Amino acid sequence: MNGAHFAFTDRWGGVSAVPYEELNLGGAVGDDPGAVRTNRELAAKSLGLDAAQVVWMNQVHGADVAVVDRPWDSASRIPSVDAVVTARRGLALAVLTADCTPVLLADPVAKVAAAAHAGRPGMIAGVVPAAVRAMTELGAEPSRIVARTGPAVCGRCYEVPAAMRAEVAAVEPAAHAETSWGTPAVDVTAGVHAQLERLGVHDREQSPVCTLESGDHFSYRRDRTTGRLAGYVWLD
Repeated sequence: MNGAHFAFTDRWGGVSAVPYEELNLGGAVGDDPGAVRTNRELAAKSLGLDAAQVVWMNQVHGADVAVVDRPWDSASRIPSVDAVVTARRGLALAVLTADCTPVLLADPVAKVAAAAHAGRPGMIAGVVPAAVRAMTELGAEPSRIVARTGPAVCGRCYEVPAAMRAEVAAVEPAAHAETSWGTPAVDVTAGVHAQLERLGVHDREQSPVCTLESGDHFSYRRDRTTGRLAGYVWLD
């Protein structure tokens, strides 16, 4: 799309053993580090990317953003942030999820991209608006930004206590939801899209996949010990 590329993985095509089978891309979930490295290489190759030129994050359910122009020097240098932004063409940004909402953003004109990790805490904290602000500081225009959200637990499945739903809805009313069995729930993806709409980001698409319902995707709420999916964004 005008030089902007978006990709979301499923759980298949990798080398990780049970319970991380197969394409676990998360390095902090207890999987064999060698398997994770191989999986990241396989995923990058399938997308035509160099695995060494992918920027990852130490995600902490916050709203901090890092602006990057190259991969981190080492794993110890990876900051604890939940969004990364770049104006460097060809540099791929990655976000890991297993129920949270992966948010990929790109302004193909300004050549600015971002990847954000929006779980319930991060959505409330405003990680997506923070990522958009960082993009605009690099020359992006919200009206030109293309947004894609990937597989995530849906509002029909994300059951929470009533008090938690009220807390979330007080910050983002669009996230108020009810499960398919009639109990309080939160729809993080709906909240993210409402935030983007208010920011003037109108070119948006949402994955129809619910990670909890899909056996082809990792789900922390379903399995607890499991792998992580990845979303990738880059610009030519």
